[in-house]
This record gives sequence, C-alpha cells and structure tokens, in this order.
Amino acid sequence: MPSTSSSSSSSVLFAAFDKDGDGKVSASELRGCMSAALGEDVSEEEAAAILATADIDGDGLLDHDEFLRLSDSGHHQLQQKDQPDEERLRCLREAFDMYAAAEEETAVITPASLRRMLTRLGSEHERLGMEDCRAMICRFDLDGDGVLSFHEFRVMMLMS
Repeated sequence: MPSTSSSSSSSVLFAAFDKDGDGKVSASELRGCMSAALGEDVSEEEAAAILATADIDGDGLLDHDEFLRLSDSGHHQLQQKDQPDEERLRCLREAFDMYAAAEEETAVITPASLRRMLTRLGSEHERLGMEDCRAMICRFDLDGDGVLSFHEFRVMMLMS
C-alpha cells in the first residue's frame, strides 16, 4: 500500500494533468503536460500511444488508478535506466568530458563550455548564444547552480 505522502503527491500530479477536472486524463491533456515538462512537442500520436499502454478499461482516458500505473511504470523504467552497465557509464563519462569545462576544478558543463562544443560540432548550433546555452542547461540543472554535473548529465541522457 502506498504511503500517504506518495498517495497525496500522486493525486497532486494527477490533478496537474487533469486540466479540465473531470477525473480523467485525455491524450490531449497528457500531451500538453508532457510537452511542458520536456520542453519539446510531443505529437498527438505519441501521447495517444502512451495513454493506450495504461488504458485498462479502453475508454481512451486515464482514470486515477490507470494514471498511477503509468507513472509507476515510467518510474520503474527510469530506475532500470539509472543503473547502466560499465560500458554505458564509460561512454556517458566520455561524452560528458567532451562538453565539460577544462578550467573548472570539478568537471561540470557550463554555458560557455556547452556553447564551445556545440560551435565545434557546427551546423545550426553555431547560432546558439549564451542565453540559449543557459536555457538548455537550466532544463536539467537539478541543484540550480547554473552548471551540469556528471550526475545531472547522466539523468538528462537517460531520459532521452
């Protein structure tokens, strides 16, 4: 049985997704919240496919219990992804080191080091300014210090 705090936090999360307050989450509501959380568009088809995986009663909507199953499933998948094998961890570390600021005492990705690497990679990234790089970092800056640590970088990469 879930704890009271877990139950109340899931109710708050459900209410945030249930924009019209009808006690059900539609694909459109799911799409809107996912787009806001991810910072990028989620197609109607993607949202409908995600909804369909948890829609037990087949009504095309998620009630509170179905929503909980979906979020528990996503949490379980994230936990599994959060335990990479040695090879995956090594690759993540190498990728992180490419972006990390060499001048920092502890390796972190700063807006300047991110911009420098993206400029080296070329293409449309050359036009990104420092504010764009700050905004990119802000999405995954879990502790709010303005830079990405390896842990934050790992979370970002495992979510994609």
